[in-house]
Amino acid sequence: MSKSTLEMTHDEWLLDRRRGIGGSDVATILGLNKWKSAYQLWLEKTGQVELDHTDSEPAYWGNVLEEVVAKEFQERTGLKVRRRNQVFEHPLHPFLRANIDRDVVGEKAVLECKTANQFLAKEWEGEEIPLSYLCQVQHYMNVMNYDHAYIAVLIGGQKFVWKRIERDQELIDMITERLVDFWETNVVEGVEPPVDGSKATSEFLNERYSEDGTEETTLPAEFDGLIEYRKQLKEDVDLITGKISEVDNQIKSELGKKDAAIGITPKFVISWKSVTSNRLNKKLLTEKYPEAAKDPEIYQTSISKRMTIKEIG
Repeated sequence: MSKSTLEMTHDEWLLDRRRGIGGSDVATILGLNKWKSAYQLWLEKTGQVELDHTDSEPAYWGNVLEEVVAKEFQERTGLKVRRRNQVFEHPLHPFLRANIDRDVVGEKAVLECKTANQFLAKEWEGEEIPLSYLCQVQHYMNVMNYDHAYIAVLIGGQKFVWKRIERDQELIDMITERLVDFWETNVVEGVEPPVDGSKATSEFLNERYSEDGTEETTLPAEFDGLIEYRKQLKEDVDLITGKISEVDNQIKSELGKKDAAIGITPKFVISWKSVTSNRLNKKLLTEKYPEAAKDPEIYQTSISKRMTIKEIG
């Protein structure tokens, strides 16, 4: 089954995405998206947070350059592609959906168009494909019942790469199991997924609960166990940090004995050089320009919530 997107406004298209799992959601559910966690996605799919109606800069330029990438793919391969302005649904699990970039004419294949930062060029070397994109196109092949897919990417605005990906049924089955469980358990039944330790989740929680609470609450005893676990982790971090410093100091000592700024091993090049950074000397500013130091406009105030834990008794 499929539904047309031609008559949808951008807001309607965003709301429609709540009704299923699309290709861009796959990496998030699998834990491969460093910008968003499954917890955040769950809040979005269950309507607990407002949808972001603005595109990020990379997303905006990805959309702008999609046609350029598709045309270049045709030039390089001799294949023809076409738009399919539809949202396709899996025959057994209609909440599994695909809004593909292009269909390849005469083949049971999709084309996924990407743009990438030049610093990510290594992810595309040889046969390499970022795992998040590999899972995305396998999902599309599953929904569309296609045999293979193509990914074309413009890297840094100056290097073009395209690759063919064969259908991997074993991988598809693994992905599908995770997606179906997320939808049926977390979205339909409303079971909150685990709050993970990703940077994306941390930033989201800090932003969502930026205002100070007004109540005092009693937490269940299981949080005592969590806090004890946290204390142990902190001790482990201190131990690991100390071990890293020990290794660093051994390297610095050897470089210092040989008056070397560069050290070369069979596998690594080590640099130990001075780095200059400029910081405002507040004491000197106050002494030399006392009036300027009092001007509130020169100070940037930031407010953040800090969590502290103290043992009772």
